[in-house]
Amino acid sequence: MKVTVVGAGNVGATCANVIAHKELANEVVLVDIKEGFAEGKALDIWETSPINLYDTRTIGSTNDYTKTANSDVVVITSGLPRKPGMSRDDLISTNAGIVKSVTENIIKHSPNSKIIIVSNPLDVMTYVAYLTAKVDSSRVFGMAGILDTARYRSFLAEALDVSPKDIQAVLMGGHGDTMVPLPRYTTVGGIPVTELIDSEKLDAIVERTKKGGGELVNLMGTSAWYAPGAAAAQMVEAIVRDQKRVFPVCAWLQGEYGMKDIYLGVPVVLGKNGIEKIIELDLNDDEKALLKESAAAVKSVMDVFDNMNIV
Repeated sequence: MKVTVVGAGNVGATCANVIAHKELANEVVLVDIKEGFAEGKALDIWETSPINLYDTRTIGSTNDYTKTANSDVVVITSGLPRKPGMSRDDLISTNAGIVKSVTENIIKHSPNSKIIIVSNPLDVMTYVAYLTAKVDSSRVFGMAGILDTARYRSFLAEALDVSPKDIQAVLMGGHGDTMVPLPRYTTVGGIPVTELIDSEKLDAIVERTKKGGGELVNLMGTSAWYAPGAAAAQMVEAIVRDQKRVFPVCAWLQGEYGMKDIYLGVPVVLGKNGIEKIIELDLNDDEKALLKESAAAVKSVMDVFDNMNIV
């Protein structure tokens, strides 16, 4: 089993580290465009193997995709963060070019791989990879919902003073302020969360979740990496171990939830073939309205990309 992580920055290196520690693959290849960067990160991770007692080999590569050949799963974290003075369109254009190039190289050397996108803006970058890869959409999907639900669940665990292990939740929509946490589908040890917390506190947690990424940027001056890296690694685990896990994943919709030709976060079954099933929940009118609003926000960004004629 072989896994490639493209982008050896904080998120990519964290993802590779978790995959290695969990022994999810025989080999993890880290790729980066910066000379020696991936090699250094991979070596540093490998040197923890005698301490943490695992066998997974980590290998680094400076833009040499031949080392990634025949990867079973590829995680793409490449891209630039939005900088002061950079418009959203600038960010889309820059990162779309990067994701397009990376995807072309991945498909060339690992034509049967499953591709997980972490690059931002997440929903549209997943769309870019799908258009570039020209493979079934079940094999190209984005990581956002697992991260967002993790934040939601961690906030709930703190508020309720319970273990996060016992909290299950579903979150849908785009990765950003229009995401749609679903308290009606949130349970604590099987108990509906609405029976354990008042609506005002729950609404505050939902709002904090929507702005979870921004909260970390404000604290650190940069975006998060431990939770995003671990979230991507959890998706890798579901695939390589064929776990059939039910996760919220950025998936290509073709009529589900009344939406077509859009990448949006929805619950899916994730296994060895990638997305094995999209689960359609019976949403109430309020939830449908929020999902529609989120989809409109995502579609507007996709339209911006389409008008650039990059792919």
